[in-house]
Amino acid sequence: MRRDSLAEVRGRTCKPLDAWWTVLLVDPYAVRLVRLVSPWRWVTPNRLTALSAVLGLGAAICFVAPGRWWPAAGALLFHLAFVADCMDGKLARLRGDGSLFGAWCDFMLDRVRAIVCAAALMGGQYLRTGEVRYLWLVALVIAVDLMRYLNGGQVAQVREAALQGRTAYAIGAESRRGRLKTALAARRIRVHLFSGIEFEMTVFVIGPLIGLVGGAALIGGAALAAAALLVIFELRLVHHLWLVTRLSPVHSVPTASGSVRHSMSPEASLIRQPAGG
Repeated sequence: MRRDSLAEVRGRTCKPLDAWWTVLLVDPYAVRLVRLVSPWRWVTPNRLTALSAVLGLGAAICFVAPGRWWPAAGALLFHLAFVADCMDGKLARLRGDGSLFGAWCDFMLDRVRAIVCAAALMGGQYLRTGEVRYLWLVALVIAVDLMRYLNGGQVAQVREAALQGRTAYAIGAESRRGRLKTALAARRIRVHLFSGIEFEMTVFVIGPLIGLVGGAALIGGAALAAAALLVIFELRLVHHLWLVTRLSPVHSVPTASGSVRHSMSPEASLIRQPAGG
C-alpha cells in the first residue's frame, strides 16, 4: 500500500493562502489523516462530506442537551466536523477526482450545519435560561453567516475581472501592507484575518468552551463579538473594493442577474477563497 510522502501530500492539498484557523489548528493533522486514508478507495471525498454532516448533527444534539458539559462536547464535535470538511477537499485534490456536484454538496451541507447548530446552541441557552435574547442570537448568527457567504460569492464572480488591470491605488495599498502580507503569506495565512471560518469557530467552538466557566452569558458574548468582528472585516473588504473599483478600468462581470460592469484590483489576499479544505 503506497503512500505519498507527507511533504508531497502537503504541497498538493494545502491552499497557497487560507484562514489562520485552518492553517494553525487543522492542517497539521488533517494532512496526515488524508495521507493515511488516501490509499483506501472506499474513503471518498463525498463520504467525508457526509461524515462532516453527521458530526455536525451530533454537535447540534449536544448543544441543545441539558447539562453543563454538553455544549463543550458539541464544540469538540463541531471542530471534528470541520476537520472532516477540510479533508474532503484535500483528498479530492490529492486524487484529482473531485466533482462539481460534490463541491455543491459540500457547500450546502456546510451552510445547513451552521444553521442547525446556531438554532441548537442558542436555542439550548434559551431553554436553560428562559432569556429571549438567545432567540435573537439565533437569527443574528444565521444572518451574519449567510451574509458573509453571499458577499463571498459576489467577490468570486469579479475575480477574473480583477486580474485584468492594476490601479495606482492597488499598487500603493500593496506596498503599504507589504510587510504584513509577506509575513502572513510565509505561513500561508490570508490578510483577511476574521473570515467565515473564524466566525463559526468562535461561535460554535470557543463560545461553548468558555461557557464552561462563565455559562450562557459567555456563549452569547462570544457570538456577539464574533458577529461584530466579521462585520468589521467585511466592511473593510467592501471599502477596499469600492476604492479600487472607483479608480480601475471597468470590465463586464457576470452576475446572477446578468452582465454588470464591475472592476477591482487583483488583491489576492483579500479576494475570497472557499471555506474549508
